[in-house]
Formats: sequence, structure tokens, C-alpha cells
Amino acid sequence: MDELSILQSGYRRMFKSLSMGVKLIVVCGLALFMMIPALFVNGLVNDRTKRAADVVKEISSHVGGQQTFLGPTLAIPYSIPPQSPSDTTKHGLYLVFPAQASAALKTTTEERHRSLFRVPVFQADLKLDATFDLSGVPAAAPQGAQLDWSRAEIVVGVSDARGALADATLTTDAKTVTLVPAAVAENITVGGDQNRVVRLTLFGASAGEIAKPGAQFHAASAMRFSGAERIAVLAYGKTTRLTAQGDWRNPGFDGGILPVTRNITGNGFTAEWAVPFIARGVRAEGLDDSMMGLDATALGISFIEVADPYQSVNRSLKYVLLFLGLVFLSYFVFEVTTGKRVHLAQYILVGIAQIIFYLLLLSFAERIGFNYGFLLAGTATVILLSANAGWIFSSRLQGARALVIFALLYTMIYLLLTLEDNALLVGAIASFLAVAAAMYFTRRIDWYSPLPETGTPEHGRPDQGRPLVSGDTA
Repeated sequence: MDELSILQSGYRRMFKSLSMGVKLIVVCGLALFMMIPALFVNGLVNDRTKRAADVVKEISSHVGGQQTFLGPTLAIPYSIPPQSPSDTTKHGLYLVFPAQASAALKTTTEERHRSLFRVPVFQADLKLDATFDLSGVPAAAPQGAQLDWSRAEIVVGVSDARGALADATLTTDAKTVTLVPAAVAENITVGGDQNRVVRLTLFGASAGEIAKPGAQFHAASAMRFSGAERIAVLAYGKTTRLTAQGDWRNPGFDGGILPVTRNITGNGFTAEWAVPFIARGVRAEGLDDSMMGLDATALGISFIEVADPYQSVNRSLKYVLLFLGLVFLSYFVFEVTTGKRVHLAQYILVGIAQIIFYLLLLSFAERIGFNYGFLLAGTATVILLSANAGWIFSSRLQGARALVIFALLYTMIYLLLTLEDNALLVGAIASFLAVAAAMYFTRRIDWYSPLPETGTPEHGRPDQGRPLVSGDTA
């Protein structure tokens, strides 16, 4: 007998000497081992997600990206004379917000495509009204500050001016002018965090003729801009009202303050915000650095996809160990209840089929959406695993049992992904029931008995080919 035959014979003897309990432990370890290829699939999902983000960034750069708007605000330059011979004159910008602000926003949206990736872009028409009451101004100016009312401007702001589709206009006292880059300041920072700074480009018109101490006047600005993914209007008045409508069917309302009313239909949405002064959290007037907290008052609308395929596939991968474990457990129960031995290589093939399921799900979801992608990939995988069970156990009955069990399993996984808040509860209960079922069907198995022989039972041994159960004698 050559060396290879000796090794093969030794392997067979060692494998046959394994008990059913040890086989179960090996199968569980194999399920953990299959997490390694699952990590590669997860890496592929992350790469596709990054690619989608790059496409969003590229398209957004052409249409203006996420847009944030500031309505008419009075900006007055000031200076502070030197207080000592060593000092120099200090210059700054004093801002006065309108007492009443009313804005109307209307959006139309479309999806721009780049290869398999889609980006929602919008065109927005804004009408921003402001009523100013300068009584008591300035009330928060630095000591010794001298306001230059002759250079005062009414300014509006936008986060990305490249999205302008038409000239912005300002109407005061029945006089309409085109806004130009503000002379008092090119831009201003209104807030943000360590990952994102919100900086607005300012456009303005001279207000020297109407902006006087104690004056009252009305101003209205009209703008038309494009952008992508999100639009927001800052609460630019002491009291601010915003009405918005659009044709996007799945809007998300975000920002520091949510709408008081909203209505979403198959044709679009409407929403209304009302922000009182005490909820605004920013003073009615002050230095330009007082704008830093204004981004927290953003009244935002996000144009989002209801089911992001990459997010959904990534969520499904979080359940891969549960998925693999339940399928392996099902095959093991078939094995111990039928007396038909299943080779570890066959378990590996079953695990590979489940990993390929995620590849199918990702590729289908990119093209036809997650729901239909899961239906196609899941149906194909369930049929394959069920047919494989029929082939392994040489039984159509076992194949039918596998079809029912795996169909229920994949349905459960889909429900876990759609339930969101209740996913943990449902997953825990389903896993408990699966283990309970395995305990019940294997309750009479003698776990110390050796693995069953394969093939046809030997003559004179009707119990050959199945494991010993409690009460049997060897």
C-alpha cells in the first residue's frame, strides 16, 4: 500500500471515529470560518458605496451640491477708533436680522444617472421676504463702535453660488435691483462642525437710502438655484415662517427645527415651518460672529432614496453569521435524522452558495432595487440549496423539506431588514425558535455515537446507516 493510500485510510478511520457531537462542533467552527469570505464581500460593498459617493460628489459639483440659503439681512460696517497710541483702528460687520421673515420654496427634481448610480438633483425657486424694524439698533455693538450707515447693505447668502440659474434680485420700496457680490464681505461662516463648515457666499445691494436708525422697511429677494440631495433655509428672522412644496415623493425633513405640518403624497410634498424667536437661539442683532450658531436653525429638506441598495446590502451582511449558522444547522439536523453522512466539503459548498447570494443581491440591487434584487437572488439560492439537499440525501422529501425551511429562513432575513427598529427582537426570537426546533428533532440522538456510515445499510443490520438513539444497543 503506498503512502497516499495509507493517509487516506487513516483519514477515513479518524473521520468515522468522530462522534455526532464533535461533528456539530466542527460544523459550527466551519460557519465561523466562512465569515472570512463574507468580509471580502463586505469590502466589495464598501468599494461600491465609495464609488457611489464619488459619483454624487462629481454630479453635485456641476449643479451646486447641497444648498443652504440666508434670506435678506442688514449688514452695516463699523469701526472702533484706537483707544491708545499703540492701537489700530478695528473694523467689523454688524448684522441686523429682520423682525419678521417669510419664505416660500418650490422645488422640481430629477435623477441624474452615471453608469449604475443615480443622484437626485433639484431646481429651486425661492422668495425670501423680510420686514425690518431698526428701533433701538444698535443694541449689541462693541463699546466705541461707529456704524457706517451709508455703506449698509442688504445681503443674502448661498452655500454654492455655482448653482445659480438666474440673477438674484432684491425689491425694496417698489424698486427692484440685481444683487451683486457684497461689498461689505465676500462670505460668512454660519456654523458647522469639525467635519463640515457651512460658509455662505454673500450677495447684496446698497441700503444706504432706507437703512437709518429707527427706520422700518420691507425687502424681498427672489432667487433660482440648482443643487443636489439637500436644500435648507436658515431661520434668518427673529420670527421665521417657511412654506415648501416639491414633486419629490420621498423627502426627508432635517436640520435643527422640523416642520410643524407636512403632507407627503404620490405627487410630492408640502411642509410648513414656524420658528419663534425663543426657539431660534441666535440674537436679533450683533457682530458677524453671532452667525456661527445660525446653521443650527436650518430648515432642511433632503431628497433621498427610500431604499439605498448599498445600505440595505450592508445591513444584510450584519446577519451573515446568523444566516450561515441556521443553514448549516438545518443541514446537520437533516444529517443526524436521516443517517446520511454529509462531508465537510459539502458544507463548504453550501457556505459558498450563501456568500454568492450576497454578490447576486448586490449586483441585482444596483440595477432593479433591493426588494426585487433580494427576491431574485433569494429565490435562486433557496432553489439551489434545496436541490442540493435532495441530491445529498437522495430524497425528494428531504429536498421539499429543505425548500420550505430555507424559504422561511430567507423570508425571515428579509423581514429583519425591513423591520428596522424591531429587527433585533424578531431576529432573537427566530434564532431561539430555530435552536429549540433543532433540540426537539435531535432529542433522541446519542451524541457519543460515531458518525453514520454512508451507502446502503449492510445485510442483517437494519439500523446501519443511522446514528444510535437513546435506548438502542450497539
